[in-house]
Order: sequence, then C-alpha cells, then structure tokens
Amino acid sequence: MMNTNLIILGVVIALIVMLIMIFNKLIRVRNQIENAISSLDALFIKRSDLLPNLITLVKQYIDYESTTLEKVTALRNVNSTSTATEDKQGTEVVKGLMLQLEAYPELKASTQFTHLQASWNEVEEQISAGRRYVSSTITNYNNAIGSFPANIIATAIGMKKREWEYASETQKQNVDAKNYF
Repeated sequence: MMNTNLIILGVVIALIVMLIMIFNKLIRVRNQIENAISSLDALFIKRSDLLPNLITLVKQYIDYESTTLEKVTALRNVNSTSTATEDKQGTEVVKGLMLQLEAYPELKASTQFTHLQASWNEVEEQISAGRRYVSSTITNYNNAIGSFPANIIATAIGMKKREWEYASETQKQNVDAKNYF
C-alpha cells in the first residue's frame, strides 16, 4: 500500500512539474510575440523619424549646391564684361575655368543621395527582418498552443490563436520621398 501511494504521489508530482513547464513555455512564446511587435514598432518609428530628416538634409544640400553654382555662373558673367586689356587675359583663364566647373561639376549632392538611399535601404531591410521575426514568433506561439497537451492548458488560461498584427496604421505607412522634393 505504501509503495502504491508513493507511485501515485510521484505521478502527481511529475504531472504538476510537466504542467508548470508547459505553462512557462506558453508564457515564453507569448512574450516573444510582444517583444517582436515592440521591436517592429521601434523600427517603424525609426523610419518615420529618420527618413524625413535625411531627406530634408539632402534637400538643403541640393539648394546650397545650386546656389553655389549660380554664384559661379554670375561671377563668370561679370568677368566676361570687363573692358580692361590686362584683365582680358586673366579673365579668359578664369572664364575657361568657370566653363569647366559648370560643364563638369563635382556634385557632392550625389554623395548625399547615395547616403540617403543606403540609410533608407537599411531601415527597410530592418523592417522586413522585423516582420519576418514577428511572423515566426506568431507561428511558434500558434504551434505551441495548438499541440497536445499544451492546448488544454492554453484553453484553460484563455490563450487564443494570434493573427499577424503590428504597429499603428500611421507607423506602417511608407515614407514617400516625392512629398519632400
């Protein structure tokens, strides 16, 4: 009789330990979803904060470069109207130099565009990876609550199948560069 009681006690303890382990696993996979969604939200916020600022900086540099080029052109035109003979020879050299600068300017704005494009691509790749991670964690969660015997515990504590959800609608919207140029 004593051995039977010990066996029953051992089975009950094993079942309790198993239930605790299953419960903890369910909580862990649920928390992974929350973490993944929070990380994705942070990436959407990063995109909505970073990209408009980068676009504004590039736009300001384009304006600066355009103004500089206009000043160089105006300087050339002023020098071409000079009447002094001594200035004519020097002016021709400056005029030739200005024509070369205008014809083949080293546009630094292209570097700014390249940086903007690289930053934009990086953020979009991070968002894409975040979406895959959220999807993966939701799949893991749904698999965990759908398999036996975890499904019994999940149902008992009110865990339900999760659908793909993330970020607010405004954060999900892609930044459209056309609006800034």
